Amino acid sequence: MTLSTEAVLALAPDDASAKAAKGLLAPAKWPTLGYSDDAVWGECQGSGSKPYQTQVDLSGPVFRCSCPSRKFPCKHGLALMLLRAQSGASFTAAAPPPWVAEWIASRRDKAEKKEARAAEPAAAPDPAAAAKRDAQRWKRIDAGVQELARWLDDQAQRGLAALGSEQQQAWGAMAARMVDAQAPGLGQRITQAAELIGAGEGWPARLLDRLGRLQLIVDAVPRRESLSAATLADLRIALGWPQDREGLLADGERVSDHWLVLGQCTDERDAKLVERHVWLQGRASGRRALLLDYSHGGRGFETGWVSGSERAAVLCFYPGHASQRALVAELPADAPVSTAPATDALDEWHRMAQQIAANPWQPLLPMVWAEAIPARHGDQWWLRLDAAPQALPMQLATQEAWQLLAHSGGAPLRVFGEWDGEQFAPLTAWASGAAVGSAPVWTLSGVRS
Repeated sequence: MTLSTEAVLALAPDDASAKAAKGLLAPAKWPTLGYSDDAVWGECQGSGSKPYQTQVDLSGPVFRCSCPSRKFPCKHGLALMLLRAQSGASFTAAAPPPWVAEWIASRRDKAEKKEARAAEPAAAPDPAAAAKRDAQRWKRIDAGVQELARWLDDQAQRGLAALGSEQQQAWGAMAARMVDAQAPGLGQRITQAAELIGAGEGWPARLLDRLGRLQLIVDAVPRRESLSAATLADLRIALGWPQDREGLLADGERVSDHWLVLGQCTDERDAKLVERHVWLQGRASGRRALLLDYSHGGRGFETGWVSGSERAAVLCFYPGHASQRALVAELPADAPVSTAPATDALDEWHRMAQQIAANPWQPLLPMVWAEAIPARHGDQWWLRLDAAPQALPMQLATQEAWQLLAHSGGAPLRVFGEWDGEQFAPLTAWASGAAVGSAPVWTLSGVRS
C-alpha cells in the first residue's frame, strides 16, 4: 500500500496530531526506519532514553506504537507514514524485527482464528428463548412508545414556537426514558430534535419535521405485526434494536465488489466514545454502503480506510428497504474490476427520493455532486450546484470551509458528503471531472464534535 501525504494526513484523529506529526519528520529523530511487503516500522527518539517503537500493518493500514498516547493513530504513526510517503529512500528493505514480526503474526493468527470460527457451524439457536427475549423487549418498548405518544401530543397542543432553552432539560428526561424503555434510537432522535429549539431562523418548522418522523415510528410500533419483514427491520433499526453480528454475517445479503472510499468522518459521542462513518461505492454494483464503527477509550479502529482509495471487499448488508449500513465480511486479495457508473446531479436527486420513499427513518443520505461550488453568503456557507438551480446549506467548520473554497477557487468540484434532510456535510472533494478512484484535493480532517 502506497499512501500520499494527503491520504496520511486524512487519517489523523485531529489537526493537533497532524501538526505534531509534521514536527517529527526530521530523519535524526528516527534512528531506525524499515519496511517489508507487509509492514512499515521505525524507532522515534522521544524525551526518554528508549525510543518509541512505531509500526504499521499495511493490510489496514493499522497502527501500533509503544508511546502512551490515547489517540489513534498517534503522532508517531502518522509521522512514520508521512516519511514513507515523502522520503521513501530513508527506509531500508529488510525482514521485520521481532517486535514487528510478532505483532504482524499475532494479527494474522487472530484473523485466521476468526475465519475458522466463522466457518464452524453455529450452535443451534433456541427459538423459544429468543422469542421470550423479543417479547420482553417489545413490552418495554410498547410502554415507552405509549408515553412518547402522549408527550408528542402535549408538545403539539402547547405549540412549538413557545419552546425555549428551559424545555430542553425536560426533553432530555424524555430521551432518557426511551433509553430505559430499550428504544435508544428514539432517545437519540429526541436529543437531536431538542438541539433545534431556538437554533436559527425557521427552527419551529425544522423541529416539526423531526417530531413528525418520530410520530411515524410511534404509529408503526403497535402495527408491527402487519409490517413486511423489510419494514419491520427498518423499524427495529430506528428504535435502536441491536443487530446480531454473527447472525447478520451468516444470513445477510452479500455483495462482492471493488469499493471506492467516497469519504469518512469521526464524531465524538461523549468523552470516551468516537463514532466513525466510512462511505463506500461499488465499482460494478454502483451500490453505496456505510460502515459504522465505534472506538471506546482511544483504542482506535481495527481497519483503516483512505478516502479516494479502492479496496476489494465482500460486504454484508443489514436487512431493510434500500439498506445502506453494512459489515465487512471478507477482504480478498483481488477481485474483478469494472467501470463505475457515472453520477450526476439528476441521479442524486432521484437516488435521494428513492431512499426516503423506501425508508423515511434513515438519518443520513450519501450524495455526490459532480459540479458543485462552495460559497459564503453572510454567516452561512452554501454548496451551489452548477448543474441545477439549487444551493444546499453546508454544515462545516469555518476553517474547513475556507480550505474547501480555496481548493475550488470559484470553479466546480466533485463533492461527496452526508445530507441529513436540512444540511449537507462535505467529506471529500475531487477536481471537476476527476476519474473515479483518483486522489481527492480535499478531505475532512479531525474529529467532528
